[in-house]
Amino acid sequence: MSKKVLYTLEYPVRCSPGILYDFLRTPAGLQEWFADKVDERDGVFSFSWNGDDEKAELLETEQDKFVRFRWLHNAKDEYFEFSIDKSEVTNQTILIIKDFADKKEIKDQSQLWEYQVKDLFHRLGN
Repeated sequence: MSKKVLYTLEYPVRCSPGILYDFLRTPAGLQEWFADKVDERDGVFSFSWNGDDEKAELLETEQDKFVRFRWLHNAKDEYFEFSIDKSEVTNQTILIIKDFADKKEIKDQSQLWEYQVKDLFHRLGN
């Protein structure tokens, strides 16, 4: 089994960090764009897509800054993270997604994130 590598995607967003954070951290916010259904119990999030369920633990979070999850079926050192930054030049909010994938799957995974983020932007009115 090949070792997965960390890759990063960045998307400028037209909304405040606080509003974006709610879409990244809360079950209701994540259900708006990331999965068909999202539940959370004791720091473990259950995500459902077309009847397929995946669980991820919330590893770390900082209000209006970042949220880090780890899929329970993945290696302990692999995670996916949503972080929020501000461009010093334009003062625009930036959504940064970090995730792990096999090198040959990064392009496909990136396209999947692109699709998800488009749905998020639609919900945010971007």
